[in-house]
Amino acid sequence: MRDLKERNNNPPASSGNNNNPLVNEQIRFPKLQLIDQDGQNIGIIVRNDALRMAHEAGLDLVLIADQGAEGVPVVKIMDFGKALYAKKKKQAESKKHQKVIQVKEIKMRPKIGEHDYQTKLNQAIQFLKDGKRLKVTLMYRGREIALQQDRGNELLARLDQGFRDAGLNVIQEKEVKMGPIWTRIYFLKK
Repeated sequence: MRDLKERNNNPPASSGNNNNPLVNEQIRFPKLQLIDQDGQNIGIIVRNDALRMAHEAGLDLVLIADQGAEGVPVVKIMDFGKALYAKKKKQAESKKHQKVIQVKEIKMRPKIGEHDYQTKLNQAIQFLKDGKRLKVTLMYRGREIALQQDRGNELLARLDQGFRDAGLNVIQEKEVKMGPIWTRIYFLKK
């Protein structure tokens, strides 16, 4: 175990900057509710006695809660470095099991050619089969905006029919019209 001088020369960062709790000398409350390293509730004691008990055990005094049931801060005697390591491992493990949703985008113009449309449709079908979400963006320029509603509905209906012909059961999640851009998000129903 590290001795007392080493421990106090490199105090952990204060709780103001990050989520680390106050440790050892950083705890400034005069009376504390103490829980020892075995999880036993010692009771309310003076700060200096709690620090002495922690140092005798070769461990750290860590602030668990600013106010306990009796209105007194709760501290625990533990190895703070070990607790931080376990917390980081747990966060890394939970991050590993997260599912990342990818969104692929296909951009089209209202006057798209037949071959270009088929290429975009095949790409869209492949993205959906791969389990990705699909964002279809229709872009209009100049006078095309006047025909936005008609041509846009026609093109999106044609796209929906293409998905049905491919045997895909897709759900339209969101549709947004902002000026010359019209977007719609699809995902595959499982």
